[in-house]
Amino acid sequence: MTALAGSTADAFWATSLRRWNAVCWLLFAVMAVGLVAMDRPGAGKYAALALLGGMVLCYAVLDRFPSNPVVRPHVYLSVLVVALGGLAYLRGNYAALFMVTLPHYWMFGRTPRASMAFLGLATTATLAGNVLRQDGWTVEFFTEVLVSTLIVVAVGVLIGLWAHSVVAQSAERAGLISELEQAQAELSEAHKRQGAADERERMAREIHDTLAQGFASIIVLAEAARAGLGSEPGRSAQQLRSIESTARENLAEARELVGSPQRPGQAAAGSVARTLRRTLDRFAEDTGLTVDAELEDLECDQQTRIALLRCTQESLANVRKHARASTVGVVLARGPYGAELEITDDGAGFVVEESSGFGLDGMRKRLAELGGRLTVTSSVGDGTRVLALIPLGAAA
Repeated sequence: MTALAGSTADAFWATSLRRWNAVCWLLFAVMAVGLVAMDRPGAGKYAALALLGGMVLCYAVLDRFPSNPVVRPHVYLSVLVVALGGLAYLRGNYAALFMVTLPHYWMFGRTPRASMAFLGLATTATLAGNVLRQDGWTVEFFTEVLVSTLIVVAVGVLIGLWAHSVVAQSAERAGLISELEQAQAELSEAHKRQGAADERERMAREIHDTLAQGFASIIVLAEAARAGLGSEPGRSAQQLRSIESTARENLAEARELVGSPQRPGQAAAGSVARTLRRTLDRFAEDTGLTVDAELEDLECDQQTRIALLRCTQESLANVRKHARASTVGVVLARGPYGAELEITDDGAGFVVEESSGFGLDGMRKRLAELGGRLTVTSSVGDGTRVLALIPLGAAA
């Protein structure tokens, strides 16, 4: 029944009603044929045909045109009540029609209260019609008609209330499932957005720690080389070689980031002490600063090597750009809680609480991902101390 397909509960009634349509139409046809072929002509016959025809017409209109403005579900139920009462008065074989149309009260009543009200009216009408046809309250009426009718009605009420309960629970479950699916979709979208944001932050950190530092080094070296072209050609040539080397390293880093974005820093593979030593030698060559290094050759996984290298590169870049130092000290050793990397300088220092640079935040987040931590100690005029602690085997 398309009229009832607007909600979950109505879908249940629509499915149930389709199963009764064939039975109803068959019974309507049998009753019509019986009235025409077997009853004697007379007012009673024509009145019964009129009642049956009116009921069938309303049912057909509601079935074929569910959205029509005239025959609504409650109108059909009212006609059904009148037809049952009239047929009970005109004829005695109304019981089959009464039982077959019982589901219609629950299907078209919409609510349990309305359904039971129409069912009560139909029961009263049929019993009253039967009493009037038998000319009073007979023993046959009490023993056969009344008892059987009440039993059928009681069973119909119980089944109808149970069906309404099932439909209500189904509708509630459907609502909960819909809310759950919506929540899952929102959660999935939030996870996607968070994943994209995390990936952007990771890429920004990698670019800052590699390409950006390399470009900054190239700029400083280029400025120094240009300033010394006339007075120190040898040193300028060395600086140009450093620019070329740094550019090549940046190109390799860029290719690594593009080719394997989920596993950057492959160049950091190998001994962490040798990797840091090469970085410190390049820094000393480019800046002319004194670098004192004590590097223990630790056994650690690749993620830890990358984190130690990035912390060293960022700290040296800060020394180059801000510290105005003459000496840098770097110590890498195994501590009681893991690998300890200490980088100190005798530069100008700064107020740590007022620092808002991307580099320090990036180092803290990188170490935190491995279960480590970063401690920065500095004051104006007293230099800076950076201590990175990473539990060995943290990435595993």
